[in-house]
Amino acid sequence: MEIQENIVNKVAASGLITLNLESYYDQGERIIYDIKDNLFHGLMLREKDFREFIKTHEWESYAGKNVAVICSADAIVPTWAYMLLATKLKPYANEVVFGNLETLEAVLFTRALAKIDLESFRDERIVIKGCADVTVPVAAYVEITNLLTPVVKSIMYGEPCSTVPVFKRKA
Repeated sequence: MEIQENIVNKVAASGLITLNLESYYDQGERIIYDIKDNLFHGLMLREKDFREFIKTHEWESYAGKNVAVICSADAIVPTWAYMLLATKLKPYANEVVFGNLETLEAVLFTRALAKIDLESFRDERIVIKGCADVTVPVAAYVEITNLLTPVVKSIMYGEPCSTVPVFKRKA
């Protein structure tokens, strides 16, 4: 007696679209510029010294990098100093943000996700992939959810074979 079994891939037939946020990961180097190194006695920023540093520093070394600007010291740093740094970094750096590396990562993902053609997901059932080889910040999952909810039929999180429902448009 011969038994023939037809194996059906129900996941493939489900019509689910898997969106892997890892594919929006910016491969550029991430670095921190800590303004504490420009402080006078580790306490405050002196404008004359800082402006001299700005003129002589090799800004080209930041070419193509993603830069998070912080001050790790408990010091008096005027807002204009961060702005001045940004004007010098931006022509060379890929991205410049005020904050730590987590802030930088969130900004990089937000900018990348903003470029998605949302219409290509209109009325679709989307699974936002949960596992990745790179760390995807929670901010990216929140951002993609905000972007997709106006256009998709449903959003799930996880893997197509095991998902957690997140959003379903009411008919």
